[in-house]
Amino acid sequence: MEELIKAIAQGLVDDKSAVEVSKDEPDEEGTIVYHIHVAPDDMGRVIGKQGRIAKAIRTVVRAAATRVGEKAAVEID
Repeated sequence: MEELIKAIAQGLVDDKSAVEVSKDEPDEEGTIVYHIHVAPDDMGRVIGKQGRIAKAIRTVVRAAATRVGEKAAVEID
């Protein structure tokens, strides 16, 4: 899952080396939270106008997690 998120984020930003993905341990509901860290100049590219790109990333990750029997959430830091 981390590779998928990293590949999506690197496709959006200019500074590909600054993209980092970390994850938290599953919470009591079994949801794993993934955190995307990008360069400050690239934050707008990952979030998008009115959060549309961020919402699309979350949708793709949630669908991919469902396929493997997990629950996932994405936060952009």
